[in-house]
Amino acid sequence: MRPEELRSHRWYGTASLRSFSHRARTRQLGLAAEDHLGKPVIGILNTWSELNPCHIHLRDRAEDVKRGVWQAGGYPVELPVMAVGETFQKPTAMLYRNLLAMEAEEVLRSYPLDAAVLMGGCDKTTPALVMGAVSADLPVIFVPCGPMIPGDWRGTRLGSGSDMWKYWADRRAGLVSDKEWDEIEEGIARSPGHCMTMGTASTMTSVAEVLGLSLPGAAAIPAVHAAHNRMAAASGRTAVRLAWEDVRPSAILTPEAYADAVTTILALGGSTNAVIHLIAMARRSGVPLDLDAFDAASRQVPVLADILPNGAYLMEDFHQAGGLPALLGRIEDLLHLDRPSVGGFETREPYRPEVIRPRGDPLSAEGGLAVLRGNLCPDGAVIKHVAAEPRLLKHTGPAVVFDDHADLLRRIDTVDATADSVLVLRGSGPRGGPGMPEHGMLPIPSHLLKQGVRDMVRISDARMSGTSYGACVLHVAPESHAGGPLALVRDGDLITLDVPARRLTLEVDDAELARRRAEWTPPAPRYTRGYGALFTDRILQADEGCDFDFLLGSGGAPEPEVD
Repeated sequence: MRPEELRSHRWYGTASLRSFSHRARTRQLGLAAEDHLGKPVIGILNTWSELNPCHIHLRDRAEDVKRGVWQAGGYPVELPVMAVGETFQKPTAMLYRNLLAMEAEEVLRSYPLDAAVLMGGCDKTTPALVMGAVSADLPVIFVPCGPMIPGDWRGTRLGSGSDMWKYWADRRAGLVSDKEWDEIEEGIARSPGHCMTMGTASTMTSVAEVLGLSLPGAAAIPAVHAAHNRMAAASGRTAVRLAWEDVRPSAILTPEAYADAVTTILALGGSTNAVIHLIAMARRSGVPLDLDAFDAASRQVPVLADILPNGAYLMEDFHQAGGLPALLGRIEDLLHLDRPSVGGFETREPYRPEVIRPRGDPLSAEGGLAVLRGNLCPDGAVIKHVAAEPRLLKHTGPAVVFDDHADLLRRIDTVDATADSVLVLRGSGPRGGPGMPEHGMLPIPSHLLKQGVRDMVRISDARMSGTSYGACVLHVAPESHAGGPLALVRDGDLITLDVPARRLTLEVDDAELARRRAEWTPPAPRYTRGYGALFTDRILQADEGCDFDFLLGSGGAPEPEVD
């Protein structure tokens, strides 16, 4: 492209009064004409926040990005966008994923940007930024915030999330003292960066990389590693090239790209949340990805990444083993790596084969996710069966039902449940949660923990943290608030989980279910105003990606008039 063909030229390069105003206001910023005129304007969408510890270093990393942009002859501008933070934001960060996606889309469209660097990594920020970028369809590159360093407690390595759940169960069983619990609190998260397990954050940054939106190897670089600074600067340089070459997401995010992302998620043993996010991202691209694609691939793709919560290692080990390029090298024959990307794809032999295992010695012969069907989940449900106790993958037991999360917390330690019971939580889906919170790893009753029970079949219309584990059936669709069969389950009903057959069955006859449905009254909406009311009215179900129905696909919004 020539300078006068840049999108930003419409703001800065004409003889109009409006263009005069834009140049004058840029002088107000302290910039001379030679600092920016005729150069690509590179937006840096930064999700930094003091209430997002995963992103606390992104204020500094933005300076590295700017350095790269200046080096390549571009003009960098940093633009703050909503810091959707998994740790502190209530009722759930998932409620605000679509809001960040909307903000990113509108920021990209409304400002004089020729390309952008998207900075995120905490669970919902990666899909939100990508969804917005897909719909705006301007050249972008994604800079992941990187995983934190491993936790430590008395010489034991800790994985954020995964070991929290483990030691919390031990504490409720009376096996961890107050002093030990305080020490774990101080040691489990020791640096900037997202969870260093293969939770949702690591899964989704790996997805961004395999889709072709990040530089090779970017996803696994620890947040505090000097290589992270260098990657950020290189991404800034790349963004300038993408602007000149006008390389847009629509050219990169092909059906083959999304197919490769599905394959990679399964080989990683990635988070169940990735199913929802990738479906939403694909449908923004006009690619009709669905649950069946995940289940079909799961039967063919082994789990090779031996990383918590499924395995033994952490993301720093994964980086030392060669990162995502090493995993892609193990499954290259299953991928389409000759497709467009922002920086090409690399493959290599793993440096630590115990972390990224050979195809002949997988962590699991099947991918880490399974999609279930049956009269309890007509539109599907998912389970991360590789993280469950094998004895529970074929199981029938009586239901113990909780109407919502508050009911669960109030009664979980007093219910009459055995190790064979099936814990059922409803009222926690997209509408009911609201926002589909991570309540799906239902706690095990304390009297069973004290007996040594550490896993039970648990079913909900909620999500669970990607760092979680256990025989948890998630994303039941339709959700109970939308009238799904989960709303009709009663205490004592027998439920059968059969993962090999991919079935989830409520053992109640159709006539009885029809009678219960006739008696069912839809719950009142959780929100009656503002964004929450918009969310409730327009949200799609889990099997459709939980996007807003009016945001599917790209395009449809005109370029802004500048003069």
